[in-house]
Amino acid sequence: MTNNTQNNTENTRECKKRGKFRCITLVGQIEGHYSMGEGQKATKYESILPELVDINTNGDSDGLLILLNTVGGDVEAGLAIAEMIASMDKPTVSLVLGGGHSIGVPLAVSARRSFIVPTATMTVHPVRISGTVVGAPQTFYYFDRMQDRILNFVSEHSRIAPERLRELMMKTDEIATDIGSIIDGRQAVEEGIIDEIGGLSQATRALLDMINEYKL
Repeated sequence: MTNNTQNNTENTRECKKRGKFRCITLVGQIEGHYSMGEGQKATKYESILPELVDINTNGDSDGLLILLNTVGGDVEAGLAIAEMIASMDKPTVSLVLGGGHSIGVPLAVSARRSFIVPTATMTVHPVRISGTVVGAPQTFYYFDRMQDRILNFVSEHSRIAPERLRELMMKTDEIATDIGSIIDGRQAVEEGIIDEIGGLSQATRALLDMINEYKL
């Protein structure tokens, strides 16, 4: 048996001894009440929600690893998934790969511990909408309240202060024809949005450590 094979076998045995976890992927657009167009990758929230219930209640899994590479999507669907993850009893770890943009930010911080690879990016910006909008004060009040829901959730589940998060959302010199900020993995950690820089090994190791403590 080669050294690599022996090491892999020992790692597998160690993982089985310390616990088992499930993995879900949140990729492409977070789809809400309306289906995405043909050919677009989408995460359907009506499929993710019952899967989260099963993971939380099924004795076959001890924790959850969330892999993110999303451009954002439906705000309410994204917040629904994020709230479900944040309220789970079992240990949860998120790993941002590629991108965790827009509503992907609260999804990333919803886990008990979050990781991001150095090359990943996150876009922080105010709530946007396409299509027909009623130009009334109530409409803008609704947008403002929705924005506060996102801001409060992110600040409550990370280390970034609400004031700093709002400042990043409202920057006017980073995104062409729009407002907001694009930050890379290291800046996301420095700002306190994400806990640590790391990849798959670091995320799974942290999750297994949390599972071990959870079992005690």
